[in-house]
Amino acid sequence: MSYRVPKQRYETLLEIKKSKFFACAGFVESREAAMQMLEEVKAQYPDARHHCWAYLLGTPHQPVSVAMSDDGEPSGTAGKPILNVLQHKDVGNIMMIVTRYFGGIKLGAGGLVRAYSGAAQQTMETLPVIEMVSLESFQVETDFAQEQFIRHWVSTVEGKIADCQYSQAVTLFVDIPADAEDALMAMEGSHGLRIKRVAD
Repeated sequence: MSYRVPKQRYETLLEIKKSKFFACAGFVESREAAMQMLEEVKAQYPDARHHCWAYLLGTPHQPVSVAMSDDGEPSGTAGKPILNVLQHKDVGNIMMIVTRYFGGIKLGAGGLVRAYSGAAQQTMETLPVIEMVSLESFQVETDFAQEQFIRHWVSTVEGKIADCQYSQAVTLFVDIPADAEDALMAMEGSHGLRIKRVAD
């Protein structure tokens, strides 16, 4: 199961009737990470009136969690419109924060909804994304001579080394894309590796 996620933090600016709306999107995998990103954006714009936000964790079509905040704007005029944009964009693990600097002209409830959704929409249209591939976990036991070979192979299939333990042999805990599993298992005989799947 693969889906698209933000490649990096990305920000755009929308100006409406002298109010400035800075919309910042970024990759998050937990509420803690989303709140950390919110604190960083607040620190970046300490004098802004509102930091409205929404996040969607997990896959875009079956998120494990969604949340939003109007941060002092009239109820339903900011967080919900931002979340609505996220839910229609086919991107997962995303936090969107729209920071508003008031320009002196009131926009009204309808104007705010259009402004916040417009700022979020503008960012999503040009947001750099990458495919998030679900990884399978394996324990690979090998002798010291093969360790670098395994590490190199894992990097070539865009996997990662989750942990490494040394005793009489080297035990590597690797996370690899599901489509690389057969290639890994095929090495068990030829390279003298002992491989077993790690249960979730």
